[in-house]
Amino acid sequence: MKGLFKKLNNSKIFKDLTEQEFAWVLYDVGNSAFTMLGCSLIPIWFKTLAIGDKPGQISGDNATAYWALATSIVTVIVALIGPFFGAIADHKDTKKIFFSTAVSIGVIGCIINGFAANWLLFLIVYILTKIFYQISLTFYDSMLNDVTTDDRSDAVSSYGYAWGYIGSCIPFTLALIAYVLGPDMVGVLPGSLSRIIGFAVTAIWWWTVTVPLIRNYRQINYVDEEKGAIGRAFGKIFKTLKRIAIEDKKVLYFLIAFFLYIDGVGTIIDNCINIGTDLGLNTVGQVVFLLLTQVVAWLGSLVFAKLSKTKDTVTLIQICILGYTAVCLYALTLTKLWQFAIMAFGVGCFQGSIQSLSRSYYSRIIPDENSGEYFGIYDIFAKGASFLGSFLIYVVKKIGIATGGVFNIFGAQIKSINVAIGLLALFFLVGLLFIKAADKQPQSEESKKDIQ
Repeated sequence: MKGLFKKLNNSKIFKDLTEQEFAWVLYDVGNSAFTMLGCSLIPIWFKTLAIGDKPGQISGDNATAYWALATSIVTVIVALIGPFFGAIADHKDTKKIFFSTAVSIGVIGCIINGFAANWLLFLIVYILTKIFYQISLTFYDSMLNDVTTDDRSDAVSSYGYAWGYIGSCIPFTLALIAYVLGPDMVGVLPGSLSRIIGFAVTAIWWWTVTVPLIRNYRQINYVDEEKGAIGRAFGKIFKTLKRIAIEDKKVLYFLIAFFLYIDGVGTIIDNCINIGTDLGLNTVGQVVFLLLTQVVAWLGSLVFAKLSKTKDTVTLIQICILGYTAVCLYALTLTKLWQFAIMAFGVGCFQGSIQSLSRSYYSRIIPDENSGEYFGIYDIFAKGASFLGSFLIYVVKKIGIATGGVFNIFGAQIKSINVAIGLLALFFLVGLLFIKAADKQPQSEESKKDIQ
């Protein structure tokens, strides 16, 4: 396997990446497999277990509401603990240890998830697995400052998302085949075997392509102070938050903007299957279009990676924000499978780019040696936003239950899930105002100078 990764690194596709950059990109290829499963088949498996008339089962609207609530729980927990782990990991030779631990627990949880026999246990295991998956991303994002340089960060970050989309198609295709052969479709595979295979294939892929980063990563930037107690770590975080709020308006305004516009991104990713199932669309058709969306997202990320070499990063982020705003407004009219495909492809055009450009831009306006702590704070805003988006769906769905699942808007009967996604456009538009404000602010003396 080591020889295979080395050949890939030397291939024409990845020849421009250093060994550490390539290993860093590969983790996006690994974790994206779990992301893809989480936004497609996992919600389907959850609803299969949850919806019904048997004792302990619930209605479809309640299943969607509880799924959104579970997502909110994950984001709040990660937002609270992310900065603490990030601050601790900023000490010398600790980031790899925390990263490896988070990935290991996430992979094990992913395998166990396939064996959950009822919807509540399934949801609890999924929550725990996703918590450690998200924590691993906090450490992973902060590694960008160590594996590459400022002038290459946009491109390397974009490559991570781009190849993550394509790479995730491999294990997902195997999981999809297992699903089609399972009891919900063809019925060749008995009982929960298709679900077990889907989770296991994803977990094995996730771990395998993570190994090069664990082997090759070297922490270059770190704080010089001795490792302290938990209280000292929290004190350092609060001190940094105070400095950002009072002195570093560039970081502050960017984080507020990011908090707002990434809300829609995370919420749509987490609930895309719920959108289709609530509208009664063909399940296999949805999953196939989501698989094709990975190809669109791959191309979109590569296009923006190329544009980032000549265009201002903030301008490209604004283009992505406007693209997502259009997608949210289009969702108000969504009723057919082909319309779902258009919406999914529209998301794919900007999904990886808005995340990768935000990550690389942020890495350039913060101090290198405190990247773990700062990316922990970054996750407060990222996960906090996902909490609001998922909670918005929960609230709208609960209101919709009382009105028969539809809203009368200007004489038109619009389903509650359409209304919930359409309302996300407000988050994007306000986020656009704050990213413009951030761009006008000077950079602090403690951060790096070149952010263009």
